[in-house]
Parts: sequence; structure tokens; C-alpha cells
Amino acid sequence: MLKNMTLGQYFPGDSFIHRLDPRTKLLATIALIAIVFVSQGFSGFLAIAAFVLIAAASTGIHLKFLFRGLKPIMFIVIFTFVLNLFFQTGGTELVRLGFLRVTDQGLRMAGFMAVRLILLVVCSQLLTLTTSPIALTDGLESLFRPLEAIHFPAHEIAMMMSIALRFIPTLMDEADKIMKAQKARGANFETGSVLARAKAMVPLLVPLFVGAFRRAEELALAMDARCYRGGKGRTRMKQLKYGTIDLLAGLALLLLLAAVIALNALGAF
Repeated sequence: MLKNMTLGQYFPGDSFIHRLDPRTKLLATIALIAIVFVSQGFSGFLAIAAFVLIAAASTGIHLKFLFRGLKPIMFIVIFTFVLNLFFQTGGTELVRLGFLRVTDQGLRMAGFMAVRLILLVVCSQLLTLTTSPIALTDGLESLFRPLEAIHFPAHEIAMMMSIALRFIPTLMDEADKIMKAQKARGANFETGSVLARAKAMVPLLVPLFVGAFRRAEELALAMDARCYRGGKGRTRMKQLKYGTIDLLAGLALLLLLAAVIALNALGAF
């Protein structure tokens, strides 16, 4: 499961999406998430999915790689599906399992919530896969800069968020190595009761946390050795600037929003 974690990885390229200003991609991701919540039917989700898949295909990222990142959250998706399936009691009864009832409305709501979660994750993955950590930091800092008037640490917050995203695949890779080493010593992470599996995770979590703190200390020393003193007075090799492609991306999102609102108004499935 750990090797399927794609959040935080960067896929280099020169596509239309890669060339977008990082601020545009951040705002577009927020807008896409908002549009997902605006949609009130599967037809709206279909329009959003088509938009996201076209955008992903244009980046050169294989769709199989994109959907591989869904495997770590499949438990949450299935749990949400089952929860809505059995506890949404309105509508016509389809199946009864003891005191549990499956209704048509419950089935629809379960599928609706599962698809919504999947779309939210895929939209977030597109941001990190097509934006380098440095560009992401610059974009976040630029968006947070107006808050500096109220003494908000824009650069520091942007740097911490970027480092956190960047270290996700690194920590996942280290966890995978530790897990394989523990399995070679006879550890069992997959069988037994829930309590037994929880206890088996201790030999994995302890060295993982120790390694994380060691990496954090090494990073702090490296930044200090390079005279890093925060965002004040810092310059950038690449200046952020909106272009025509950013305007086109904004128009595409407006068209998507209009399409979803129209589908909602028409009462489409």
C-alpha cells in the first residue's frame, strides 16, 4: 500500500498544466474542490471527471499511475459507502439484512459520497504531480502575502506546507523499507486480531519517527548552513507572472462550473 502513495510526488513535464502559474493551479484546485461540492448529481460528477481526466491526459501522466494513488484511501471510500448505504433510511427498501435496510436513496447517497471522495483526491493529486515543491512554496507565499499586514508568517507557513508535502513520499519509502526489514525478522503485519496488528506496528512506527526527526534535524542544519533566515529580503530565481494560459485555465473552470450548475438546475441524474 505504501508504494501506491502518490501525493507529494512531482512528475516533471512541459505540458499546458505544468506551465501554469503555481498560484493558478492552487486556486484551480480549490475551485475544483468547490465545484465537486456544488454538484448535486452523478451527471455533474461525470462532467468533472471528464474535465480532470482530460487535464491529466494532457500532462503525460499515465492514468494508471494517477489512480494508483487511490489505493491507500480505498478503506475510507468503502467505509463511507457502507455507512451511507445502511444508515440512509429514506426511499424504497431494496434489501433487508436483519435490522439493516438498503434503500434506493441509501444506495444513491453511498455511491454519491464515494465518487465525491475519489474526485477530491484525484484533483489534489494533479496539483502535487504537476507542481514542483519550490514553485508550490512560491505560489503559497504569494497567495498568503496580503495576510502579512496582520503579521501572518506567509513565507514560513508556505515553506512548512511545501516541506511536509515533499517528505510524504520520502517517509513512505522509508516506512516500506522498515516494514520489509521487520518482515525479514519475522514480524507479521497482515494477520491476527486488530490488537495484535496494532502491536505489530510498534516496531515500524518507532524507527520511522526516529528517522523523521533525524531528517528534520539534518534539514534544519543544512538550511542554517546556507544562511536561511526566513522570507525577509529573499529573492527568487523565477518571478511568478500570470499569462494567457492562466486566463484560459480560468475560463475552462468557469465553463465547468456553469455546466455543473446547469445540470443541477435541469435535475439531471
